[in-house]
Amino acid sequence: MQAMRDQSDVAVVDVRENWEFEEFNEGGINIPLAEIRQHRDQLSNFSTIIVICTNGVRSKVAAMDYCRIPEWKDKVILHVKGGIIEAV
Repeated sequence: MQAMRDQSDVAVVDVRENWEFEEFNEGGINIPLAEIRQHRDQLSNFSTIIVICTNGVRSKVAAMDYCRIPEWKDKVILHVKGGIIEAV
């Protein structure tokens, strides 16, 4: 995942709550799951979006929501199965 993250057209979106992100994070942009629709414009310039959370549940929900955006049909949208717990 690190090799992908280093590319300029890749965004890592952490959909955990702000306090969770502040306690520990893998970097990227913190957009809590409840706010992802309001902050889509922050991600429009990226061709690949990697969504992460603690255990993969919220990131899967967010990734599925992003996949439903008609204008984003050409983007690569991924979520980290198992979340940060398994990725670290």
